[in-house]
This record gives sequence, C-alpha cells and structure tokens, in this order.
Amino acid sequence: MSEPKGLIPHLVVKGAAQAVEFYKAALGAVELLRMPADDGRLMHAALKIDDATLFLCDDFPEYCGGVARAPSGPSPVTLHLCVPCADTAIATAVAAGATATMPAEDMFWGDRYGKITDPFGHEWSFSTPLSAERKAEAERKWAETCAAMKAA
Repeated sequence: MSEPKGLIPHLVVKGAAQAVEFYKAALGAVELLRMPADDGRLMHAALKIDDATLFLCDDFPEYCGGVARAPSGPSPVTLHLCVPCADTAIATAVAAGATATMPAEDMFWGDRYGKITDPFGHEWSFSTPLSAERKAEAERKWAETCAAMKAA
C-alpha cells in the first residue's frame, strides 16, 4: 500500500469486518489493508473509495476507552462523496443495508444531493453537479420558497 496523503477519515465501529464488506458493496470501496487482532476484531483497515482513503477499526474499549458511539445516537459527522449519480449511489447503499435519510433532490447550490445512514451509524451524503438548466430551476424554486416564508 502506498502512503496515503491528505485528510483521511478514521471511523471506529462496532463490527469493523462487516463495515468493510458493507463499504465494498455500498460504496465500491477497495480493501487495501486489514490487520486483525488475535480475537478477530480489526485493529486497522484501509479502504480506497474513488480517490480517497478511509481508515477504520473495531471499538477497543480496553485500549482507547470505547469510542464507537454509533449507532446509538446520531453522528455529528457527515462523510461526503461526489458521485456520477446521487440517486444510484443512494439506491446502491440502501440495497447493501443503509437507510436513506434524505432522498436525492436538486438543490439551489447546484447539486443533486441526498443522504444515507450506514448500518454502523455513520452518515454519508452524495452529490452530483446539476446541468445549468436544472441548477437555474432549483435556484428559482428556492427563491420562491424563501419569498413564501418571508410572506408568512
């Protein structure tokens, strides 16, 4: 494995081996490295998703105080992927076991955007740039919504 560069999210999960398989099925991740502990939990795994690297490991409360809080509560972090088709990415993730939390919609800032929560409690968003025509329509709808809210 070549040395990863840049900002690399490092997720702590309960069930890291299952998470690796989920990310492969849901996000097209490629497994780069897996370092199991003697008890079968993963001490470290590295995945490649498009041009980005993702690290993950199992929760090891005996070493680091038990930092995996998900899926018991909402995640304070959203991991974002720019994809060729947000609708397809969401459908693929849902088919692999994720929960759609926001269906893809055309947004005023110029992307088709939606969100899922993975089976391990982590939130992911997906975006695809809109054509100029669809972006203009999304901006128009947003302006109408804002005007209606001001009038109310």
